[in-house]
Amino acid sequence: MPSQGVMRPAGTFLSIGFRPFYLGAALWAALAVPLWYAVYARGLTLNPTLPWPAWHAHEMVFGFAPAVIVGFLLTAVRNWTGLHTPSGAALAGLFALWAAARILLLTGPAALAVAVDLAFLPLAALSLAIPLWRSGNWRNAFVVPLLLLLGTLSLAHHGAYGGWMDPFWAPRAPTVALDLVALLMAVIGGRVIPAFSGNAVPGLVPRRWRGVEAAALGLLGCIIVIDAGGLGSLIPMPLLRGLFLAAALVHLLRLAGWQPWATRHNPLLLALPLAYLWLPVHLLLRGTLDSAGGQMAPLAIHAISVGAMAGLMLAMMTRSALGHTGRPLTAGPAELAMFAAIHGAALARVAGPLVWPGGYVTWVGLSALLWMVAFAAFVGRYAPIVMRPRVNG
Repeated sequence: MPSQGVMRPAGTFLSIGFRPFYLGAALWAALAVPLWYAVYARGLTLNPTLPWPAWHAHEMVFGFAPAVIVGFLLTAVRNWTGLHTPSGAALAGLFALWAAARILLLTGPAALAVAVDLAFLPLAALSLAIPLWRSGNWRNAFVVPLLLLLGTLSLAHHGAYGGWMDPFWAPRAPTVALDLVALLMAVIGGRVIPAFSGNAVPGLVPRRWRGVEAAALGLLGCIIVIDAGGLGSLIPMPLLRGLFLAAALVHLLRLAGWQPWATRHNPLLLALPLAYLWLPVHLLLRGTLDSAGGQMAPLAIHAISVGAMAGLMLAMMTRSALGHTGRPLTAGPAELAMFAAIHGAALARVAGPLVWPGGYVTWVGLSALLWMVAFAAFVGRYAPIVMRPRVNG
């Protein structure tokens, strides 16, 4: 029998949001991308509820990413407000809903899969809205409509392929969802990257310029409106490209103000601005490669999804899992391997086809392999951590 006051493993695992959701998201990421590649390049035959390219996009943007975001926010909102977020049975139910949707979208039945999938984000938003409302924490309340918007876009994506919503949303919904994730990364990254760096590096004073901050977020907001409204076809292409290039320049200037080179001796810190760097790369690629009408080029899609989104999420997952379990904020071999693998995956997927266009399938396969290595390394390293109590009690 455990001693009084010592939490059982199941109780520990369900004590706070990051524990099940980080582990579940990483495990799903390590499985889903190789599964998609086996269908894409090797002819594996499966019949998910969505066409395979749409399933791949949906599971990355509306499956993997929301799990990390919700795990992070359930933990952060508890810190921001001092109030409880779901734990125990409530957290288990929320996580089970997310996990069931991942399985049902592969196996069917389609109607049940869609219903379960669409229930997750509104319930997650509600679980965050309650403590934010009770505490009057309006500064961070934006996360609630953001999750609801992601849920609405997931609905539009399902509806476009199910025949009960405008087909316009088939390609558009994941694009706008990535835009929203980019905005979230810009907001949260703008808070934590300079703060963590300034606190950890003696003498470092990250610089912020009010105009740059406003432009960085404002231009991303403009891009969201353009993509959501399908306005790219109405804007002259030189003007549209200029918007993306201006946004890329502003985010590069913002990043330079944080002086990321000062964190080069601390890999756990350096991983954050290194991932953020993929955001202006994404914007640069949109400004040079996007087709008429504002259709996002595949290389730009993977710069934001693999490099920025997955890179920043892995950096935050490792840091917050270590910090919230009372462990030192230092990167060991596993962390170095996962950071190297995820940025290698982004380079292979984005730069590889530019260097050797004829090897496109090979580059995609290498990127999928490195992606799997990154998230499998997280699972192997952090599964024991998230299942055990804090080391300092």
